Amino acid sequence: MESQAETATEHLESSTLEGKNKILGFWLFLAAETVLFACLIGTYLALRGQNMGGPTTQDLFDLGLVAVATGLLLTSSLTSVFAVNALNQKKQKGVQFWLGVTVLLGLAFLILEIYEFVHYTSMGHTFVSSAFGSSFYTLVGTHGAHVTFGLFWITGLIIQVARRGITKETAPKVFVSTLYWHFIDVVWVFIFTLVYLLGKVG
Repeated sequence: MESQAETATEHLESSTLEGKNKILGFWLFLAAETVLFACLIGTYLALRGQNMGGPTTQDLFDLGLVAVATGLLLTSSLTSVFAVNALNQKKQKGVQFWLGVTVLLGLAFLILEIYEFVHYTSMGHTFVSSAFGSSFYTLVGTHGAHVTFGLFWITGLIIQVARRGITKETAPKVFVSTLYWHFIDVVWVFIFTLVYLLGKVG
């Protein structure tokens, strides 16, 4: 019973020096990414009023649509936690299932974001229409590019886990991918608050 409990609770992702180094290195990478998004958010806040007579944030933003997209992305963060729990319990099918759900939720978020961009463009809010447009699309588009990269990354890991199983080599990869996914979810919370909520009420 004791050995089974140890097996169930062992954290494979940090059970080797290589795994620990991967996790540490990835935290440093996320620190650099934080600086990137801080700069983009700061630039947007400085330029959001420069709309050159075009549509304003109050005219554009649909908080209902953005709230649905936010709910999808935050739920995907929860499902990635379930994937890590399954990883620690060495449940291969569970890892694949929850990562798959995470991908589907992230894809739904991305579809809504693309729809949002198309809708804004039809209203005259384009990348080159104003400083507001350039800063908005650069910020939100950069986040969307990160989501897209995460979807491909996690999909690749699902395939890798299906082929190789849960090992000391695959576990750190799955774990750092979920760290990445949590990061882009946290960034989106800031975007939702400082771009959409502030734009609608301020």
